[in-house]
Amino acid sequence: MELTEDLKDAIATGYARRDRDDMAPTIAYFERLLAEHPEHPVLVLEVAGAYDTAGREAEAATRYERALDLGLDGDELRRCLCQYGSTLRWLGRLEESVAVLERARAQFPQSDAVRVFLALSLAEAGSTDAAVAHLLTVITDHADVTDLGRYAVGLRGLGTWLGAGRPEDAE
Repeated sequence: MELTEDLKDAIATGYARRDRDDMAPTIAYFERLLAEHPEHPVLVLEVAGAYDTAGREAEAATRYERALDLGLDGDELRRCLCQYGSTLRWLGRLEESVAVLERARAQFPQSDAVRVFLALSLAEAGSTDAAVAHLLTVITDHADVTDLGRYAVGLRGLGTWLGAGRPEDAE
């Protein structure tokens, strides 16, 4: 479904009015907007995000699933997969979280957000080497805006080594 300029403006208004300490008005706002445009996948995503921000992860998860079923693409798909993967992690559904975020990684390989959320889920699931490998990739991809300088190459190599599963441990 098309995301018209009017809907983009309405979504921006909802975010401008958002109070993270009291999400009830934001949830109500996005629910009303969705009622005006039933089954709009981006609006379902925004409702899910509002529930998520309110700490109502179980309600958010079902809405993320609905948004995915309705069909998202581009940035909205990337955001949905990140947020849904994170929500699954909070719900303790770690295998599902990693699977969703690995799907996101395959579809959006350059996304720092995807790599960071995947790292969080991998760490929670006990795959700390893989988590650190993803984080080192994010950090070294942006070494020019840090003081990593000459360490970036070595850290990237360490990330590759950790991501491969500590090859010499297999011997």
